[in-house]
Amino acid sequence: MKTAKLVIGIVSMVLFLVIALQSCAAGVGNTLAGNGEVSGTAGFILALCMLVAGIVGVAGRKSFGASITAGCFYAVGGIVGIANVGSFKDLLIWSVLSFIFAVVFFAAGIMQKKATPKNEE
Repeated sequence: MKTAKLVIGIVSMVLFLVIALQSCAAGVGNTLAGNGEVSGTAGFILALCMLVAGIVGVAGRKSFGASITAGCFYAVGGIVGIANVGSFKDLLIWSVLSFIFAVVFFAAGIMQKKATPKNEE
């Protein structure tokens, strides 16, 4: 699972650029259309959450706490994204992907916690 967390963290950091650029374009489109949607801003928040989770996941891939923290960032980003999809339909895809990454990190953290032997005194 350490390799999976490393790969997902790197993919998340690369996806940050894609999602951020798409979100900026969607935000400009929402502003020009005057439709009052905030899907561009929500997409940028999702991108930031994915960046932070990716960095935490790569830096602490051997740590239980880092796995749970990264999973929480992925989950929060997914919730923000899915709640504000609007006309920016790609945001739904990125939100679901963020939820999938959250599940992987939570599962890895739980499996890692169970595999760690307890010190008996």
